[in-house]
Amino acid sequence: MNHPTSESDSELTALDRAVVGVQLGRPPRAIRAVAHRCPCGNPDVVETSPRLPDGTPFPTLYYLTCPRAASAVGTLESSGLMREMTERLGTDPELAAAYSRAHEAYLARREQIGHVEEIAGVSAGGMPTRVKCLHVLVGHALAAGAGANPLGDEALAALPAWWAAGPCVDRAAVESELPGEDTDQGRPA
Repeated sequence: MNHPTSESDSELTALDRAVVGVQLGRPPRAIRAVAHRCPCGNPDVVETSPRLPDGTPFPTLYYLTCPRAASAVGTLESSGLMREMTERLGTDPELAAAYSRAHEAYLARREQIGHVEEIAGVSAGGMPTRVKCLHVLVGHALAAGAGANPLGDEALAALPAWWAAGPCVDRAAVESELPGEDTDQGRPA
């Protein structure tokens, strides 16, 4: 299966923020950047701040926002794949080492954004010793690129082309609801 592999996109426009709100069904919290875009152009992974606006620590750096992708990942989670992956971590030292490196890279990127003592050393998705959330691992794989998270790469490879049916959110319709002009011209939200 051929999956999107675009690089991280640090621009976050008012339109992107509005699209993510429609994808999530609620206003987005603490998003800092679009970490990955679906081939349709919509964000499918956002990078979040390590602390929510209300002060709550938030360890999930890469948040999968596309509802189609999230649904497909949920199907994988219900298949028992997370249990199988966790078992393999206990028997495959190379996989365990690569997963540990993914954990360290995740922490290093989050630390670049800001230090939050309450979550220091804690990544997400179960890293580095188990798998408890494929959504996080797929988000990390999409945002950081192939090879950054071996189990995220595996889960991503097992997903159908969630973008094939077209955009999950009609960008033009969302844009028409935004105040002002030129909402998608790269101005920060």
